[in-house]
Parts: sequence; structure tokens; C-alpha cells
Amino acid sequence: MTTGTEQLDELAINTIRTLSMDAVEKAKSGHPGAPMALAPVAYLLYTRVMKHNPANADWFDRDRFVLSAGHASMLLYSSLYLSGYGLELDDLERFRQLGSPLAGHPERGHAAGIEATTGPLGQGIAMAVGLALAERMLAARFNRDGHELIDHRTFTIASDGDVQEGVASEACSLAGHLGLGKLVAFYDNNHIQLAGETSMAFSEDVGKRFEAYGWHVQDLGEDIALSRMELAIAGAAEVSDRPSLIILRTHIGQGSPNKQDTEKAHGSPLGEDEVRLTKEAYGWDPDAQFLVPDEVLAHFKETAGERGARAEAEWNERAEAYRSAHPDLWEELALVIEGRLPGGWDADRPEFRPVDGRVATRKASQKVIQWAASRVPHLVSGSADLEPSTLTFIDDGGSVAKGDYSGRNVHYGVREHGMGAIVNGLCLHGFKAFGSTFFTFSDYMKGAIRLAGLMHLPSIFVFTHDSIGLGEDGPTHQPIEQLAHLRAMPNLYMVRPAGGNETALAWRFAIEQTSTPVAFALSRQGLPVWNPSAVPDDAIHRGAYVLRYSYREGDPDLILIGTGSEVHVCTAAADLLEADGIATRVVSAPCLERFAEQDEEYRDSVLPPHIRARVSVEAAATFGWSAWTTDDGDQVGMTSFGASGTQKDLYEHFGFTPDNVAARGRAVLERLGARA
Repeated sequence: MTTGTEQLDELAINTIRTLSMDAVEKAKSGHPGAPMALAPVAYLLYTRVMKHNPANADWFDRDRFVLSAGHASMLLYSSLYLSGYGLELDDLERFRQLGSPLAGHPERGHAAGIEATTGPLGQGIAMAVGLALAERMLAARFNRDGHELIDHRTFTIASDGDVQEGVASEACSLAGHLGLGKLVAFYDNNHIQLAGETSMAFSEDVGKRFEAYGWHVQDLGEDIALSRMELAIAGAAEVSDRPSLIILRTHIGQGSPNKQDTEKAHGSPLGEDEVRLTKEAYGWDPDAQFLVPDEVLAHFKETAGERGARAEAEWNERAEAYRSAHPDLWEELALVIEGRLPGGWDADRPEFRPVDGRVATRKASQKVIQWAASRVPHLVSGSADLEPSTLTFIDDGGSVAKGDYSGRNVHYGVREHGMGAIVNGLCLHGFKAFGSTFFTFSDYMKGAIRLAGLMHLPSIFVFTHDSIGLGEDGPTHQPIEQLAHLRAMPNLYMVRPAGGNETALAWRFAIEQTSTPVAFALSRQGLPVWNPSAVPDDAIHRGAYVLRYSYREGDPDLILIGTGSEVHVCTAAADLLEADGIATRVVSAPCLERFAEQDEEYRDSVLPPHIRARVSVEAAATFGWSAWTTDDGDQVGMTSFGASGTQKDLYEHFGFTPDNVAARGRAVLERLGARA
């Protein structure tokens, strides 16, 4: 016999399904099949399982939900609307339209309750690993006997495509290694992807694979009744030292008479006729669109809204008790909750002087990291098995390990892409987190970097061995095009400091960011050090500045623009040029994106528009530099891959010498003079 509760459950589930179908149909674009299949999972999570408060989507101790299968976005949007997160029915009707908060794939910040931007498959479950790791690290730092203030879970839904992507494998392997027991992933095993059946390309036993990672796995098959799934979630909670995977054999396009279990339900609207037939199969009015029964809204208000408000109120009481018992710890936790930095944290910044000799910017960074870590308690380090080379380990910070999450250094192993996504997850939870590797391997983590920019998330990515200057490891490890790649990415600051003092300023700049990720490119080889007074305090904030004016007052004849390890080549070339009576200005440009954001007056003061004789010098691809050198100028850069050899020999071979730069500058002046 069907009870009243069961009838209400079915009505609510079918409301999620029909809202998803209607929104996709009206948009004439989207993915209806997965929301139709997964509606029972979302309904269960939002009404019975998750600890969340729709009236305050930012409540700190809420459970997190990440829809890794971002193409099923209407599943999330329907659930958020019904739960009371502030969406209106009109928003659902404008799904995928310009200006709508409901984009084709979930975008963090567009609507309350969207924890992370997802859609690129694998990224969501990988960020969920970062969120779950952050919860364990925060609990280890702040929970005390009688005061379990940090205690929440992270849920995610992953599709066949998610578990096929390498980034998911990297992150889930580390999650198992670290025993992240507060992470619960649902695997939507529907046997269908965009091109057809998954069996065309995918036949592994996902459950056994995750067991090998160290996960607790439950395969429910087709038994996905609410009560059965609720038991599985309870079972996952009992396994505190392993993340949990719950495998569900769902049917994409559930209830569609002609498109269920086919790729036709995956990435296209069902069509008006099929929508009508499907609604009839649900016992739904086929003529009704965006229908939300009153009893469903009331049910969600009671189960999600009122229950969530009580949970947060209870937590707030415990937080007050914690604040009284541990005021210093509370102040440190408040930095994370509120996204703040300690007052005066950047005082007494490390300085470097010529007497220090030649200092690699990675080595300068190592010193600055220790200073920053002593001032910013929620700064968290990590590296893809390269801490001895990237020099990013926080001394005395301890290492994160299974069962002991109190450390500040995460060992990611050789998992660059997973590291990038997990760093994003840590930052989503309030840490100031960074990950490090060699610059050429930034290619492996490009997807995660891009999402950080899209989410306006201030993740920090530290790349060392930034040019052919790394030497004998050769062209496989020598980055060429990476600077151009990352400079082209919107909402990312790419910083290549020229020495120790610019490096210190770069770290201050990165840590201060609240909505833009920062990537560093740091040298392996030692570089000259200028006196701190030569490097203005706003050198990175401004993006470029005049490091050296010419010997002659007034306008220079020639401007040399360099970044990183090539700035000192520019200054040496300027010596040669000025010895010949050519007035030469040297500009250091550690962050071209910031320089482009400055007002015209400042940009013109550094690069006067009428001074067309300009040469850029950078041991990387020259793509993009013509915007600054103008068509009349020249670029000294890389037009091929590098080679294996010593740094000195490579710089001579590829023309990064004072003599060659000076010669190129003279050639520009001669060309402009002849033209005049």
C-alpha cells in the first residue's frame, strides 16, 4: 500500500523531473535525462540527509554538495528553488538565457547554494575532495574536547564521464590515501554518454577501482528506493576512515516512453510530444508547464528550510560557547569563515640586497613563504612531489596524513591536475592554499586553473623552473608557450618576478587577492638582486614600472621591457647602449595583466606612446608582446623549443645576452630613423 508520505515523496521527485524537462524544453537546449534519473537522489539529500540552511547558504558548518555532473544542472537548480535558496520560478523559465542566474552549467556566485562551478567533467568530484580535505584540516585545527565545531560532510554526484576523466582519478586516489571519511560520492552508472552507450569505450569495474583507491564502496544496483539510499548513506557515515562511493544503476530519461536509456535523453530536449508522453507516465498534467504543487513547496519548506534553520541556530549556540572557551582559536577560525587576513600581517616583509649575491626567485620565494606562513595561519602549501625543487614546504608546518590532518603541507604526489582542483576546493572552504610544480607541467592542470579564474577564486599556483634557464633537463622540461597561455586566460594574474624583492611583493599581492587567482613563474637559476629602494612597493600591483631611467633627462631613445630573469639582461644591455650615447629606459613588467588594468596616464608614464622604439626580452614565446612593443618595436624571445645544455650556453645560443639585446635595440632605432 502506498502511504501519504510515499505519495508526497513521489510528487516531489516528479516535480524536480518535470521542472527540469520544462526548463530544457523552453531553452531548446540542455540535458534533461540525468535530472530525470537522479531526482530521487537530490530530493533525498536536500530534504532528509544534508545539513543545510536555505536562508543562509554560507553557513560555515553546512554540508557541501557539488554536482560534478554539471550538465545535469537543472537537477541542482530545481532542488535549490524548491528548498528556498532564493530562486524564483521565472529564473527556471529563463534557464540558459543571457543574464539568467541559471547558466548551462552551474556557476559559483550566480545563485545561492552553488558551491562550485562544474561542467568540465572530473573537476567537480576533484574539488569535492578538496572541500572534504579542508573540513578534516579545519576540524584538526579547531575542534576541542566538548567543542566539535567543525563537523560536516561533502556530497557529490559523478557521472560516467566524471569517472573517466584523469583529474577525477588523481583526486580520488589521494582521497583514498588520506582516508577522507566525510566524503560521499554517488556514481550515476546509467550506461549512457553523449555519443551512445558507455560500453563503446568504457568497461572497467568502477567499484573495484575505487576499492583499490581505498574507498568504501556500496553498489545498490537498481535498488535506489529512498529508504535503500538512506541506509547506504548511513552506512557510509559509519566508515570514518574511508571516503564512500555509492553506485546507482539509474536510467537516463527515467519515464520517457521513447528516449529512456538512450543518448537522445542526454544532451538534447526531449521534444514537446515526448515531454507530454513522459508527464502522462508520471501521472502529471501534460498541459501544465513549470507546475509546482503547493504541498511540494510546503514539504520542502518544512524539511529543508525549518530543519536547516534549527540546525544553524544550534550551531550558533555552540559557536558562542566555543568563542568563550577558546577566544584565540575562534579569532583564527574567524579569519577563515570571513575570508580575512590578520591585521598588519604584511609588516616586516623580507628584503633582499645585492650583498646576498645571485638569488633564484624560487629560493627567494622559499624565504618569503616562511614569513607569510608565520603571519597567515590559514596559508596551506602543497606540491606535486617536487617540494625539494619548488622550495615550497612550510618549515615546522607538518604534513597532512591519513588520521592526522593538522599539518600545513599537502603531499599531492605526481598528480598535478588533481592538485590544482583540490587547491580550488581548499580555497572554496576558506584556506589560502597553493600548489606547486614545474612551469611546464602547468599544462597538466590548465582545466583547474581556468575554473579558478571562472569562479573568481583566489587560488595560488606556484610554478618554478620557468624558462630555458633551468638548463640541462632540456626541452621536455623547458616552458616556452606557457606564459602566453596563462596570460591569455581571463581573470588570472600571471606574475614573473625579476628578483627577490619583486618576489616578496608578489607573495603579498597573491595573498591579498579575494577574487582572482595568481600564478607565479619562478626561476631555477640565481639572479642579481637590486636594492629594495629600486623596487617600488606597488611594483606588482602596478604590473610594470621603470626600474632604470636613462642617463639623459627627458624622453629615452629606446625602451627595453623585461620580465623575470631577463630583466638583468636588459640592464646590462642598457649599459652597452648608453655607452654609445643611446638613452635607454629599462622597464620591469612582472604582471602584464595588472599593467593593462592601470589608467592610461600611468601606462603612458612608463611607456610613452610617442616612444616607438621598444624591445621586449623574455625567454618564452613572444606571442602577445606586440601590444606593448608596438609594430615598430621588436621582441627577443623563443621561436622554437629549447635544448639541453647549461643555462649560460643556452642563453648565448638563443640570444638572451646583453650584446644581442643591444644589437636588436640599435636595429629598431635604425629602422625607425630610416623610416623617418
